[in-house]
Amino acid sequence: MELRQYWKLFKRRWLLVVIPAVVVLAVGLATYQTPPPAYNVGVRFLVGQPPAEAADTADEQRYYNWLTSEYIVNGLTDWVKGGGFATAVSQELAAQGFDVAAGAIQGSIAADNVRSMLQISLNYGDAAVLAAMMDAVAKVLIEQNAAGLPQLDGETAVLVQLDQPVVNQVPVGIRSQLDLPLRIALALGAGVGLALLVEYLDPTLRERDEVEKLGLPVVGEIPKK
Repeated sequence: MELRQYWKLFKRRWLLVVIPAVVVLAVGLATYQTPPPAYNVGVRFLVGQPPAEAADTADEQRYYNWLTSEYIVNGLTDWVKGGGFATAVSQELAAQGFDVAAGAIQGSIAADNVRSMLQISLNYGDAAVLAAMMDAVAKVLIEQNAAGLPQLDGETAVLVQLDQPVVNQVPVGIRSQLDLPLRIALALGAGVGLALLVEYLDPTLRERDEVEKLGLPVVGEIPKK
């Protein structure tokens, strides 16, 4: 089919192309809700063991302390991502008057080992609660980390908090901004498909060439006014 024929087709069926997009646009505008605010806070921790007391073994012990800290960070990273840590943080928050379920904490926390440092990141929809969550996370990490480090035989690893928690608002993602335009584009595509389908099923003959292809002689044409 030539481009001219497509143009004539869509000129006849333009309503079928436009209506799905208009419906999607109307529904999208009627049901649109402003994305809820989201906040993020991150803190880094240095991890180690108490220094050796004996002078003659200080250098050797210091080496093993540095080596051990890397393994401790890896262990704490796994512990922070688990349900036991989230439960401990939830209990700490409850003691401060904040009701945050362990599942919500576990779903909003991220931990990583960055150059032998433990990096904790939290996301939440309330800035004040998020600040309390990070304080509770730091307290549980510093005071209860023996629960996640069975290889230390009950000893608590030394954690040094490098940053003061600063809560920042997370900008709205591009996905939410493109959601409605993408749905309108899909609706336009569906409208084009619908127009082609209706044209294919329509038995009406509108062009001289269509009549001649059937082997019928054209006696005359009625021009459009």
